[in-house]
Amino acid sequence: MAKVAFIGLGVMGYPMAGHLVKQGHQVTVFNRTTAKAEQWATDYQGEFALTPALAAQGQDIVFTCVGNDDDLRQVILGENGVIHGIKSGAVLVDHTTASADVAREVAAILADKDIEFMDAPVSGGQAGAENGVLTVMIGGKESVFNQVKPVIESYSRCAELLGDVGAGQLTKMVNQICIAGVVQGLAEGLHFAKSAGLDGLKVVEVISKGAAQSWQMENRYQTMWQGEYDFGFAIDWMRKDLGIALEEGRRNGSHLPVTALVDQFYSEVQAMKGNRWDTSSLLARLEKNR
Repeated sequence: MAKVAFIGLGVMGYPMAGHLVKQGHQVTVFNRTTAKAEQWATDYQGEFALTPALAAQGQDIVFTCVGNDDDLRQVILGENGVIHGIKSGAVLVDHTTASADVAREVAAILADKDIEFMDAPVSGGQAGAENGVLTVMIGGKESVFNQVKPVIESYSRCAELLGDVGAGQLTKMVNQICIAGVVQGLAEGLHFAKSAGLDGLKVVEVISKGAAQSWQMENRYQTMWQGEYDFGFAIDWMRKDLGIALEEGRRNGSHLPVTALVDQFYSEVQAMKGNRWDTSSLLARLEKNR
């Protein structure tokens, strides 16, 4: 079993770190809100530290799962960051959804201290984290991947190496691009069903058995039909992710017209005070003037 640190106890990190304990790993956590770290330590009989540097001391693997590029730089490279505590030869695995640029930047700095880095964003949402069935998209060296994969499997059902550092983040961008179009299509379909006077629940029961089926349809159609949007990944975070993807697309020459349009639709939902609604709330935008 490994000695690990887990930095960042949000809706994803909290249960992910818990699964590591359940699999027998020795876990020390850090969270900016110390009370949350203390609660985690009570819930899982683990340890907590007051800084990322202290959490990282003596660990074989350090996991990070924070909000964005700036948060990642702060917890790793800041005054009390991981870099000041992590030992030579250790591995840092970052589960943040961030840019490929920051992954490469941090990897280069850590390499000078003989520390391996892997970017490893996840998909599956809060439910996937709680149930230990996340999909993990990883960039880095194959030898390091083989070393950490058994530990990552504590909270995942699929963990794959996609290429060098940065490839994990690029793959997560593809994931979010695909989700954006699918959710908008589902929202429009349900909106059409309501306007046509159909029983949307029965409609989806039928069409989900055919080519229209998707994870979003299977897991969100009932709550969408009922106008309930408190069941997953918040719009604020989705817009952050889509912004990263659109910026990367401009750089690599990709044409992402649907992604850009759906990003604007999400901005309209934010203007409806729906910042913390889940991504399926695109339907609320269509329904507001019915």
